[in-house]
Amino acid sequence: MNDPYLRLKAVVAITGIPRSSLYRMINEGRFPRQVSLSRRSVGWRESAVHRWLEDPTGFREDG
Repeated sequence: MNDPYLRLKAVVAITGIPRSSLYRMINEGRFPRQVSLSRRSVGWRESAVHRWLEDPTGFREDG
């Protein structure tokens, strides 16, 4: 199964969360961590973002 990556603009558009709040939530473990795609770019697994969308208040990043 192919799990595409979403870039920051897409994640912000899908979730409605501002960039600064998104990174704060990542640091707190309340939003999926980004994945390094290259030296200067990151993305989020689409499945992880959708998992968060299903239960935003109950989401906890695994280990």
